[in-house]
Amino acid sequence: MHIDQWGVYAYPELKQGKGMLNTEVTVVNSTSNGTAVTIVQELIDAAGKVVANQSEKVKIDATAKATIQQQLTVANPKLWSLDQPNQYTLRTSVLQNGKQIDQSAIKTGFRTFTFDPNKGFALNGEWMKVKGVCLHHDAGVLGAEMYTEVWRRRLQTLKSLGVNAIRTSHNPQASSLYTLCDELGLLVMDEAFDEWEFPKRKWLQGWNVGTPGFEGSYDFFESWGEQDLADMVKRDRNHLSIFAWSIGNEVDYPNDPYSHPILDGEKKEGGFTQASYGGYKKDAPDAMRLGDIAKRLVATVKRYDKSRAVTAGLAGVAMSNETAYPGALDIAGYNYTESRYQLDHQRYPARVIFGSENRHDLPAWLAVRDNKHIFGQFLWTGIDYLGESGRWPSRGFYSGLLDFAGFIKPRGYYRQSLWSDKPMAYLGTYPLKGGATTTDVWSALESEQGQRKNEAPSMDAWPIWNYQEGQQIRVVCYINSPQARLELNGKVVGEEKNYDEKTGIIFWDIPYAAGKLEVVGLDTNKKEVVRHTIESSERPAAIQATVIGGKAIESGGILQVALQVVDNKGLPVVLSEDEITCDIAGHARLLGMEAGNNADMSDYTDNKQRVYHGKMIVYVQALGKSGDTINIRFTSPWLTMANVTYSIK
Repeated sequence: MHIDQWGVYAYPELKQGKGMLNTEVTVVNSTSNGTAVTIVQELIDAAGKVVANQSEKVKIDATAKATIQQQLTVANPKLWSLDQPNQYTLRTSVLQNGKQIDQSAIKTGFRTFTFDPNKGFALNGEWMKVKGVCLHHDAGVLGAEMYTEVWRRRLQTLKSLGVNAIRTSHNPQASSLYTLCDELGLLVMDEAFDEWEFPKRKWLQGWNVGTPGFEGSYDFFESWGEQDLADMVKRDRNHLSIFAWSIGNEVDYPNDPYSHPILDGEKKEGGFTQASYGGYKKDAPDAMRLGDIAKRLVATVKRYDKSRAVTAGLAGVAMSNETAYPGALDIAGYNYTESRYQLDHQRYPARVIFGSENRHDLPAWLAVRDNKHIFGQFLWTGIDYLGESGRWPSRGFYSGLLDFAGFIKPRGYYRQSLWSDKPMAYLGTYPLKGGATTTDVWSALESEQGQRKNEAPSMDAWPIWNYQEGQQIRVVCYINSPQARLELNGKVVGEEKNYDEKTGIIFWDIPYAAGKLEVVGLDTNKKEVVRHTIESSERPAAIQATVIGGKAIESGGILQVALQVVDNKGLPVVLSEDEITCDIAGHARLLGMEAGNNADMSDYTDNKQRVYHGKMIVYVQALGKSGDTINIRFTSPWLTMANVTYSIK
């Protein structure tokens, strides 16, 4: 006699200041006799106080299951929100003859989700924009192994940039990821499939290069698709952070594999922002099948959770509009199809639309920010990931706000300037192509990383301030204040400029001179509100090691050590690519050294790795017992070594 697997389900409602937690408990009787049991449920707040309880006696037939529905009411509950992710604990006990024979404890709480075709999305009645990112489940050198400490740091870093939601592209992820989102206050779109009954192109020689293969999961779909989807919903449905279920990603990719006559008129119709591999192909699978499958999958989700919206990421919106597919969804995700936001809002006024997968450019965000009915977007991607790599040398896809190591990339700071409510500023630089020095010696040496003077400023500029004296450099500023000026060694070298609404970037072209370069962000009254500094460094001199999360760790826990190469003044050397060796004395194992360089194809199983832009993260797992001490040494030729000592608690 026991609670069934995923057998406790709780979903909240809010009415007139009261919180109602609706619960379902399924108990299994595996014995050969009918048996009476009592189900007791207690709702416990963060302070450990029982704030509501219910009990019910039920008889369960031999070798059968029984489901009991109850409701627990709390006056003025503390709501789960992005800023205050309040949670309660639901304790469920099964009693037989007064004796406890099974017990379960899950985290739950109270919050509301509202979707409206004209107003977008509201959390707890507060209308807001969803600022999301798509996430794969790997963590660079750690691969698919899930370490809670590592992902806590990654998610906290994303949230610091203004991210408030993630999309699990394109598969369910480890349960602990959802638990972290519950704790940290991040919305989650939980996604099940990347293909349904037919295969999609899989690039084998490099992303969008060569002859594709068809190596997916489609051959399991008919026999396992609905069961897998049901299991995902039952496993994850108690997580407060999940606000929508996604039944698929780009299964409607034009001619990959489905086709429809509208593809012959795609230029006239619009709405195809990705390759459609030609016009209508009558021998290809009929796109009309999409609607029938979608209805079946939506019904599967609703069977186990009616409290959330069901969605999907549409790739061929114009083609899918000819089918029943979008209409089967509660909310419709558009992948890279901002061009149809207004048109489809007029054609389908009851449809709730959002960007389920989007580029990082400013127009894609403005299409959300400036349209009340579009409730959000999900960038591709939040963090660099293994797979979808280009031709060698390439480890993976490099579009993230964070790199493989979880460090913020320049485009992460650019996104922070668009999404964060807190004052921020960031300086990045790169040489202008053909940018002459004062002596005109270097005018013929055009930097591959540079840009022409008339090109738009880049959102991928690194914080480097080391160039040839007098060389023409573009200094870009990602900032969220109305104005900014540029100072070098305390003197103004870039006049005050207004925030550029067309690019979201303020920039100056100036000749290089060594020293301290600072951007000063100003409000409308010319008052300083934020400042960011980069500084010319000398050559690499030492390794700095910083332990993330303190120096005491439990056995089995992960120690994360951030390394930074610095000069003899302690300044970061962004240009450093020194190779660092890690040696460990004590009962621990090196999990990996990750610098975040997509083009580094060296051995990731050894204890040597080159830093990238002067930085690296090192993962060490403690294996000893309480009181043991572990010493880690980081060395590199010509650099002063760094030592880390930590104890197991």
